[in-house]
Amino acid sequence: MTYHQPVILQVLPSLRSGGVERGTLEIARAIVRAGGKALVASSGGPMAAQLAGFGAEHITLPLDSKNPLTMWLNVGRLSRLILKHKVDIIHARSRAPAWSAYLAAQHTSCHFMTTFHGTYSIQNKWKQKYNSIMTRGERVIAISQFIADHIQKNYAVDPNNIRIIPRGVDLKLFNPAMRSQQRIIELIREWRLPEDAPPLILFPGRITRWKGQDVFLRALAALPHRNFFAVILGDDKKHEQYRMELEALIPTLGLEGHVRIARHTNYITEAYMLSKLVVSTSIEPEAFGRVVLEAQAMGKPVIATNHGGPQETVIPNVTGWLVAPGNIEALSVKIQEALTLDEASLQRMSEDAIANAHRFSLEKMCARTIGVYEELL
Repeated sequence: MTYHQPVILQVLPSLRSGGVERGTLEIARAIVRAGGKALVASSGGPMAAQLAGFGAEHITLPLDSKNPLTMWLNVGRLSRLILKHKVDIIHARSRAPAWSAYLAAQHTSCHFMTTFHGTYSIQNKWKQKYNSIMTRGERVIAISQFIADHIQKNYAVDPNNIRIIPRGVDLKLFNPAMRSQQRIIELIREWRLPEDAPPLILFPGRITRWKGQDVFLRALAALPHRNFFAVILGDDKKHEQYRMELEALIPTLGLEGHVRIARHTNYITEAYMLSKLVVSTSIEPEAFGRVVLEAQAMGKPVIATNHGGPQETVIPNVTGWLVAPGNIEALSVKIQEALTLDEASLQRMSEDAIANAHRFSLEKMCARTIGVYEELL
């Protein structure tokens, strides 16, 4: 960046957990490294403390509220923040804070841009209007071609303002050489894996119905054998009932002793390394699907659903397979194909998966986002 030290303010509801939150921190770090000043405003959360570690600053505001009065008061709060810190660009990553940010930008002549992270449900005209704030940026970052197409299909937006910047995977973290043997041992104990464990199939992601864990279980039950051990890995917050349904489904399908549901782990790279195959077959389209890339970066073949973001990140029959959403039989066939791959084919697929993941590096995502800031400045 060659401008006077540019000040970029990112706004989002909170910094508790999730891909949007992680992306916000990654871009804040990139802004600092590029010579800018990085501010993040949210209602706070455990991830907020990380910002100070690389020279960014967090400002606590009630941006997680959808209450109209609070959103209106946030306009004033953000306007004062913009003027105090001489903010050049306010970058909104979620709808409620985006409305406040948009009006604050208008009041202060600050640049306003957005990142469109998901499809957002369009139940009626009012909901579409509410969602449309994410298309009002001078620049709109779409996290995949799928999202860019969705924006242009459903909202009035100048396509010249859209910038497609895929989510990036941290290749320093998601690197087979960086695995910890001690952490692998700890995971084996935590998951109570059998001593002579058969091939491990990993299904990572939030435990929620649209992710399709029940379809995965039914596909496993349709296999002609039980020579596998599967781990469904993820948090069930707000979806405890669905988790209980899955727990009950395991013995019903004859999968007892072959499937475990485990809580989210911070040892995710080791979780990938333990697996022979990673499955991420959501029923509804993923806006991008970061798990699919993380697994490939770790050299693991993946099975994903043939819609949404994974269509752009999986090379069929080269780095993994794509199956029709909700198709139990097709998923079962591909799982069987993956489990019976010979070592040479598995090694070739692993090398191709790693090479493919390098096309979506975190460095590229950050550099392209900084480039959008520079466009506005």
